Amino acid sequence: MLRIFFSSEDIARTRVAPAADQVWELVLSLHLLQGRSRDPMMAGWRRGVSGGLRRDTVPGQLRLLFALNPPRGYFPDFLTPYHSMYGLAAGLDAVRSTPIGALERDLTVLAGESPLPLPGSASALARGDVEILEHLTDSMRLYQATAIEPYWDRIQAAVEADRSRRARALLDGGTEGLLASLRPAMRWDAGVLEVPDYPADRELHLDGRGLLLVPSFFCARIPVTLLDPELPPVLVYPVDRLGGLTPAPGEGVGPVPATGREESRVALAALIGKTRARVLEVVGDGCSTGEVARRLNISAAAASQHTGVLRNAGLLVSHRDRNTVLHSLTPLGRAMLNG
Repeated sequence: MLRIFFSSEDIARTRVAPAADQVWELVLSLHLLQGRSRDPMMAGWRRGVSGGLRRDTVPGQLRLLFALNPPRGYFPDFLTPYHSMYGLAAGLDAVRSTPIGALERDLTVLAGESPLPLPGSASALARGDVEILEHLTDSMRLYQATAIEPYWDRIQAAVEADRSRRARALLDGGTEGLLASLRPAMRWDAGVLEVPDYPADRELHLDGRGLLLVPSFFCARIPVTLLDPELPPVLVYPVDRLGGLTPAPGEGVGPVPATGREESRVALAALIGKTRARVLEVVGDGCSTGEVARRLNISAAAASQHTGVLRNAGLLVSHRDRNTVLHSLTPLGRAMLNG
């Protein structure tokens, strides 16, 4: 179990990452790609990425990157620097700038836990070899172009849907309401956030630094944190994948002009009915069944019936939070709404 201890200052400094983190998604997707999970929602992604890497990379080009990211267990903290919250380029710059002491420490831990010996380039990496660091970040960018970039809109949509849920919890209950909303994967009680299924017994004392919560598409069932307690505290947790990474109609066609959007709304209303089309519109940023009813001036029963039909059609996803059901658009629903 992981237990994270908050003071009142920590609660005030806790926040959710501003967007999907490309470096965390890159690293965690490596674990999923190499693991034994048979999640049907990710099967197409795994086949596509495996085939793309065989086609677009030379043998051994990604060997170090894969060796640093085993499918289970420890992976080096320096691969997911705090600055990755500002984008891929900022994250890779931070990886290249990792102090030699941190490289040596992280790789020593990895060598002690890895079931297979690390490649020889890992020793040079531990010494801070500039060429090896450049090679590592180049391989991260190459992998990202195949495994993450083609699916980025879908990943962002899932993360934004989760951020909408957390924003609502924050508005309704403050930071403690936000932390309580992370169940069932986590439990918030009297200043302590617990992760019951964490693979090791750990305690993390925030000591006034607060906590950065990072919603992640490729995070597995169990939330992830960094091993080094001196690093800025981060907790990465899984989001609802909203149907996985299968292609959605309209993806990749570019932005729709304003006049085209208006025409598409008319066409959508003709296809699914005016009221259900308006339900999709009001759910765009996330809202509850009661809010749908109020905004459209319909009964709660009617709002529930319409959201149920749209949910069964794969256009929105619903989450129950105590006595409230919150709705968010799926990528397919957003694609239909945007024409």
